[in-house]
Amino acid sequence: MNAPVKLDPAADARRRANAIRFLAIDAVEAAKSGHPGAPMGMADIAEVLWRKVMKHNPADPKWYDRDRFVLSNGHGSMLLYALLNLTGYDLPMEELKRFRQMHSKTPGHPEWGVTPGVETTTGPLGQGLANAVGMALAESLLAQEFNRDGHDIVNHRTFAFCGDGCLMEGISHESCSLAGTLGLGKLILVYDDNGISIDGKVAGWFADDTPKRFEAYGWRVIRNVDGNDSVAVEKALKKAIRSDGRPTLICAKTTIGWGSPHKAGTHDVHGAPLGAAETAATRAALGWTSPPFVIPEDIRAAWDMKAAGKRAQNKWKKAFKAYRAAHPALAAEYERRMKGELPAVFKATADKMLADAAPVTEPLATRKTSQMSIDALAPVLPEFLGGSADLTGSNFTNAKGVVPVRHGKPGNYINYGVREFGMAAIINGIVLHGGYIPFGGTFLVFADYSRNALRLAALMGIRAIHVLTHDSIGVGEDGPTHQPVEHVVSLQIIPNMDVWRPCDNLETAVAWKAAVERVNGPTALILTRQNLPQQGGGVARADSIAKGGYVLLEAEGSKPDLILIATGSEVALARQAAGLLAGQGRKVRVVSMPSANVFDRQTAAWRASVLPKGVKRCAIEAGATDRWWKYVGLDGAVVGMTSFGESAPAGELFKHFGFTPEHVAEVAGKL
Repeated sequence: MNAPVKLDPAADARRRANAIRFLAIDAVEAAKSGHPGAPMGMADIAEVLWRKVMKHNPADPKWYDRDRFVLSNGHGSMLLYALLNLTGYDLPMEELKRFRQMHSKTPGHPEWGVTPGVETTTGPLGQGLANAVGMALAESLLAQEFNRDGHDIVNHRTFAFCGDGCLMEGISHESCSLAGTLGLGKLILVYDDNGISIDGKVAGWFADDTPKRFEAYGWRVIRNVDGNDSVAVEKALKKAIRSDGRPTLICAKTTIGWGSPHKAGTHDVHGAPLGAAETAATRAALGWTSPPFVIPEDIRAAWDMKAAGKRAQNKWKKAFKAYRAAHPALAAEYERRMKGELPAVFKATADKMLADAAPVTEPLATRKTSQMSIDALAPVLPEFLGGSADLTGSNFTNAKGVVPVRHGKPGNYINYGVREFGMAAIINGIVLHGGYIPFGGTFLVFADYSRNALRLAALMGIRAIHVLTHDSIGVGEDGPTHQPVEHVVSLQIIPNMDVWRPCDNLETAVAWKAAVERVNGPTALILTRQNLPQQGGGVARADSIAKGGYVLLEAEGSKPDLILIATGSEVALARQAAGLLAGQGRKVRVVSMPSANVFDRQTAAWRASVLPKGVKRCAIEAGATDRWWKYVGLDGAVVGMTSFGESAPAGELFKHFGFTPEHVAEVAGKL
């Protein structure tokens, strides 16, 4: 009688984890570039999570109720690419062989929209962690809004991996503090505590007591987990998913580059290939005999999650079918919102908003007209999720009847606290999760704090909306620390970022409509603190405004001999200067350009009709002048800021820096 076969689950788990390790090693080696250390160190954790804990379906990466996974330490991208390939996502081995190559689906850091199964673009450390907070927040709010007794159709978790670098970045404090305050119990963060960063052992510059730090945030902490022991990892993860209402941090002690005989535990394996000799030594040490990019059939079969994923999704589909039968209107609304579609009544509501905005004659700050637009749209957009970084009373981002989000309580308005960067990155996570159109407010000058998250929103092409008020020296007495000068141009040059600086009620309403309708990129709305006059012209002006730049005031006669171009608070100034010049016999056209980004996308014919060749041009804006030379030409003129501001009342500042009709007329007249 044959002796029974002895099974060794730990050894089998290690072999499966080694498949991750060697795909990472081989891909980095082939590219001669990359970070093999983190994938090698975290392979055992990833094997347990993706095979035994996480709910996902490789055949449908967009399934609404899947668990979300974020690799915040995105330099370890080959960990994620290996997982996607092994579990059965549409990421063939040929793409792993093309790691970090032109137009491959395996770029140097995970990129949303490029690789199936990647939930967000990561790499700038800490932001993925904040994105995960946004995803967990979206799940929590949707569950409270849509779930009914016996019908938990929104019921998934958000898992994130992070490293020392993520926790050193300040955004980790901003986002994790808020996550603890709000009690996001389905958020699980695994900290890869390997003690190594690019410069070496982090003990010399990162000696925080991380468990105590997170406990102080209100997180549940699972300490001292051996991240290279699959049994210990599984125990920790299964404990984490039994939520007690707090987000969970698993502190996993790992060895960077685990398995490398000579480089494990050192910074040498952090951001460079192992090299041929060390790759061979690692293969020998771990008993891995397969050639590069070859996975033994038994291991590949054990990794395949397509059948399990299909079962999980089919179970949800059955539950959703019952939910639809019991709550048909809710089910339809949930699907609409998760698809990112606007309601059928949106167009009529937006048209009415524009029609109501046009007849207003009272001078208003555009931050106020922005609030009026929010008030007009919010009743038909339950997916609106507003917020502000502790400046609600200044940004006017709160619509009528908003309900603040609090621990365990639903709402549609987030008090982000003084966390501008965290707010912007959390907004990105909310958008990526689906179900909401989030917007957040702060002062324009503080866009510097959140700039990298704004950049990633543009890179991903997602509908994130930012309300940036107090847009110029018009801030007044707060002084140059709070007076943005270079900020409009610095945002405008971000590829795929639409920047709007409206001059009145109608332009603001058009900007809001454009921001909501835009699904392939973020929008920054640049708004004034001070009141501005309305420019009139009726609602017919709306179609021209939507093109980003248009003729607001035409010169008398057939062809102008001078064009004044302005945005925001300087449009009224341009009209006044045009009046002075007209009195001197000049034929002056006034062009309002609320969004140069949108104007630049118009047809050549439209752009030429607004800014015809052969006509001298002068631009006016209370900001840096650099962006205007492309429109006025080297023979044109710009009235703008070439220095920081001063502390004084706004009226005095505008006069001091030359933003008067007389000075504009003088500068333009010399052309």
